[in-house]
Amino acid sequence: MNKFALFLLVATAIGGAAWVFVYPMLSGERRAQQRQRLITDSNPGVRAVNMRAQQKSRREQIEGSLKELEARKKRNLLSLSQRIEQSGLSWSKNQFFMISAALGLAAFLIFFILKIGLLASLAAGFAGGFGLPLWILRFLRKRREKKFIAGFPDAVDVIVRGIKAGLPLGDSLRVICNDAPEPVRTEFRLIIETQAIGMPLGEACGKLYQRIPLPEANFFGIVIAIQQKSGGNLSEALGNLSKILRERKKMKGKIQAMSMEAKASGFIIGSLPGIVMVLVYLTSPQYIELLWTHPTGRFMLAIAIFWMTMGILVMRKMINFDF
Repeated sequence: MNKFALFLLVATAIGGAAWVFVYPMLSGERRAQQRQRLITDSNPGVRAVNMRAQQKSRREQIEGSLKELEARKKRNLLSLSQRIEQSGLSWSKNQFFMISAALGLAAFLIFFILKIGLLASLAAGFAGGFGLPLWILRFLRKRREKKFIAGFPDAVDVIVRGIKAGLPLGDSLRVICNDAPEPVRTEFRLIIETQAIGMPLGEACGKLYQRIPLPEANFFGIVIAIQQKSGGNLSEALGNLSKILRERKKMKGKIQAMSMEAKASGFIIGSLPGIVMVLVYLTSPQYIELLWTHPTGRFMLAIAIFWMTMGILVMRKMINFDF
């Protein structure tokens, strides 16, 4: 009986010691207590270090997401329908092809009637049918994006003031649809219409980046999507976004002002050969007509145009700054 009681006491002691020392390590209770101690620590230095670590981790996640989106944008080539939509036109593919064919035929006939040459006429028709329509789409897209950037910060401020005044987010977006300039009005109207057919607001705002491929539109869609999923102070987040948009707009203005001298120099250098050619033709036509009447002159003129085009493209690349 004494041996059994002694064995029971020893087993109880070993079990208690295992419960106290071994079980917390196996169950993760000690790690949970350490995390709780770090959170509830009264030392402000420890809290600041933990806060900075969390902010750094969150910032790294956001930067990684943005880099992934940017890489995905570079990998995916835009279709013709997306280019037409981004330029603000309501053309269909068939209409675009008909307009391209008409421009190519007109360019071919103009050069052929001027008797410049069959090869030159074919090249002009090819450029007018394939190059000129795509250039027009790109020009219209750039102009539309500039107008959007000019009015987008004010639209975000309208949303911030509406939320602070107690309006729901949908009503604030409808205010923009009524009062904002184009193309901001049209884009936010598309967001409201997309939401009305059942798409979540965060996803509808994310579609804005597909129609306006700008980082500002991407930031807006990310902020709305995060707020819809995890909640938070939307007015504060959009207020910070508005400040960022205005700072980016100010920085873009500074860059344009600083690069204006280089752009003027590039324009003068690029246009100087053409101006000299016209002046020489006006003063002594027989001297310069050999460039397009003699085969060797046409060959030299083609080589000169090619290298001038390459030089203009290089200068354009040098004076365009991304930030």
